Amino acid sequence: MRKPNILKQKLKKGESCIGAWSVMPSASVTNVMGAAGFDFVIIDLEHGPMSYETAEDMTRALESEQCTPLIRVPCNDGPTILRALEIGTHGVVVPQIADAKQAQAVIQSAKYAPIGNRGMSVFTRASGYYAAGQKGRTDKENNETLVVVLVEGVEGIKNLDAIIEVGHIDVIYIGTYDLSQSLGISDNVNSPKVIEAVEQCAKKIRNKGIAAGVLAQTEDDVNRWLEMGIQFIPYMVDCAIFHQACSTIVNNFKSKVDTRWVEKLSH
Repeated sequence: MRKPNILKQKLKKGESCIGAWSVMPSASVTNVMGAAGFDFVIIDLEHGPMSYETAEDMTRALESEQCTPLIRVPCNDGPTILRALEIGTHGVVVPQIADAKQAQAVIQSAKYAPIGNRGMSVFTRASGYYAAGQKGRTDKENNETLVVVLVEGVEGIKNLDAIIEVGHIDVIYIGTYDLSQSLGISDNVNSPKVIEAVEQCAKKIRNKGIAAGVLAQTEDDVNRWLEMGIQFIPYMVDCAIFHQACSTIVNNFKSKVDTRWVEKLSH
């Protein structure tokens, strides 16, 4: 059966949590991320190339390190959300939510009756492979499943008050890249317009008792979001973290080599 959702417990207590996105289709990579101490990792099936089979292995690798595995599905589609949950991930992250109707559709797909209409099978990893007749199974699943909706554009921001009123949403995540694009300032995620929008949204979300989420790419971002009371903070993406670490090593090496070469020539 699904292991306890540690991330959901922390968020309910008001704790701030640090995680990361993953687009590299590797259980070994996510295992390292979990061992490093991230609270959660979002396996990205929207932009990443991994299959559900690989995502299942990545989920196991994260669970082994007590790191909460989440999956970003590519779209707000019932069967897609169902498959993501059936492999045992602890929650779904659903993109491009622009109004309350779309948010409600997420809940319908992610939760069993009486909350939603998630399809039922007792023969999945989420159900312990064979949970026939197990009392309270669907209630436990509803309680443990974390639901994150991504509000990523101006329309979603305008409809945020209505989205917030949809029950059973655990995190409302503001997608700063898509938001910057819809504001006509693509990729300028540090624009005062974007920062102001995030701050206003975070206040509304937090006041309703829901956790707010935003991407961080620097320590300054982390500090800024924490000051705003944002609890759910993914820090960059695995490939970017790896690239940044490798680039630092290479650049440091080249600078030393270049310095020595200059010194050698000077003599």
